[in-house]
Amino acid sequence: MPWISYGVSLNMEKIRLLLADDHVVVRQGLRVLLEAESDLIVVGEAENGRQAVRLAVDLSPDIILMDIAMPQLNGLEATRQIAKGVPSTRVLVLSAYNEAEYVRQFIKAGAAGYLAKHTAAADLIHAVRAARDGKSCFSPSLSKGIREQSAATFANFASREDGQNLTTRETEVLQLIAEGAPNKQIAAELFISIKTVEKHRQQVMNKLNIHHIAGLTRFAISRGVIELPVMSAKSG
Repeated sequence: MPWISYGVSLNMEKIRLLLADDHVVVRQGLRVLLEAESDLIVVGEAENGRQAVRLAVDLSPDIILMDIAMPQLNGLEATRQIAKGVPSTRVLVLSAYNEAEYVRQFIKAGAAGYLAKHTAAADLIHAVRAARDGKSCFSPSLSKGIREQSAATFANFASREDGQNLTTRETEVLQLIAEGAPNKQIAAELFISIKTVEKHRQQVMNKLNIHHIAGLTRFAISRGVIELPVMSAKSG
């Protein structure tokens, strides 16, 4: 199936990229792949969502390749902040999560496209160039799924929100809570008072109707805010 892309082509210039993924091996592999192309250059790497937002502001890259599950700030919230604060930068999501719900959430957040991590190298490079030209690109399998979603189903999803009525700050607090950070650490990380952290924590619990940490953690994992912890097998 051919790739699906939309938009009007612009004059192509050298494309400046930022890589956002918490796995250094993934970033190294992407850098080697992308910089083998004469028109692509990697200008920065981020190991978490908060760093991705900061580097997007500092470097103003043309394209960011964004993972979903990253520490401190997940890829969805990072994309939302970048789309608002650095609108000239386009975000391409590169993730192992292939469900249509994730795709819709990132489109709503302002992403220019969504690619599966098993995407072939040639298709990834094509998507980067297409995004630079003002187009939106999705892996073929994801495009098929999006087309098959009825307008009624999409409207129902949009009305439910599933926690997306949380503010940016509340989403940040949710992630840090789910990562096991105590109030004092959250306050230091976000440069706010402990009292403010407690207020945000209560608002998150009220909005989600989840009033214990384990439930918040399960919710965060189910929405891709944090990754499911990998449990090591017991020996013997």
